[in-house]
Parts: sequence; structure tokens; C-alpha cells
Amino acid sequence: MEKTARDARHKAAMQKQKARVDAGIEAADLERGVAILLTGDGKGKSSSAFGMVMRALGYGHKVGVIQFIKGEQLSGEEIYLKERCPEVAFYQMGTGFTWDTQDRSADIAAAERTWSVAGPMLRDASFDLVVLDELTYMLAFKYLPEADVLAAIANRPARQSVVVTGRGGGRALQDIMDTVSEVKEIKHAYRAGIKARRGVDY
Repeated sequence: MEKTARDARHKAAMQKQKARVDAGIEAADLERGVAILLTGDGKGKSSSAFGMVMRALGYGHKVGVIQFIKGEQLSGEEIYLKERCPEVAFYQMGTGFTWDTQDRSADIAAAERTWSVAGPMLRDASFDLVVLDELTYMLAFKYLPEADVLAAIANRPARQSVVVTGRGGGRALQDIMDTVSEVKEIKHAYRAGIKARRGVDY
């Protein structure tokens, strides 16, 4: 008897939840690309973005990936895309982290060169998905003009989606994005003295 009552309560709760989900799907009838910001101090922002790259490729979509900051240390995603997915337009700023370079003028020049590749992608309607990995740092350090970057994202082709990753980025960036997710650090192996792991961390 108790199990029967519990099962009935569960079924009623799931029916209500399904009704809410179905109503939400029915109400979302706007067909266009989305702008997603993955931010926060936790691990997994770029990993999530590359998950969306794989998802888009599964549907035969055209994908562009621009990596700001990264590029000195080889990464698994770089190896995979270059060797297995040559159809992906892939570009890295290639200077490594700003705390390694310690040269603001050179970093700004590198950011501008990289933006000269990213900007045209955001104007090209043939791209279904553009990932701007670690772009937020370019805004936080004022390496790129914020107004120009935000305008390019906001005015991209209607069916193109864009994913921006990195800590911070500012309120103005958040305001123009459709989806903003914050990855929060609870624990990190590095803080316990565990070295970064190939295939997991890079």
C-alpha cells in the first residue's frame, strides 16, 4: 500500500514537471542563433565549449574556433581538431598566458591579429558556431576595444551561435548574451599539489 501511494505521488509530480517542460518548449518559438558566455573561476569552461563544437560537428555544422591567450602549450583539443577535424577553422593567438609574456604592447598586437581572424567569422553567415575561447581576458585587460567586440557579437548573422569563455568579461558582455553560466570552483586538484593531467586538464 505504501509503495503504491509513493508511486502515485511520484507519477503525479512527474506529470506536473512534464507539463511545465512542455509549456516551456511550446513558448520558445523563436528560431535564431544564441550567444553563450561560460565564465567563473572553476574548471571546465573551455571544455564545455569544445563539447558544443563536437555537438555542432555531429550535425554537419560549420564551426570556427579562436583561442585567445592559449597556444604555447600543446593541448588535446588542438591536436584533435587539427588532425581529425580539418574542416574546423581553428586559430590560436599563440602567445601563451599574459603573465608569461609580461609584454603589454606585444599582447595587444597579438590580440588585434587574432581579432582580425575572429571578426570576419562573426560576419560570415556560413558559420553555424563560433567559439571565442578566453576572449574575456582581452576585454578585462583592455587589449581589444570592448564596444567593437560587443557590436560584432550582437550584430552577427541571425542564425549563427557564438560561445565566449573566460573569467570575468564585464557586465556589458553579460548583458548582450542570451545564456550566461558561471562555473564555480569548489575544489581543484592543483591546489592539493596534483600536476595537470594530459587529456584532462590540457
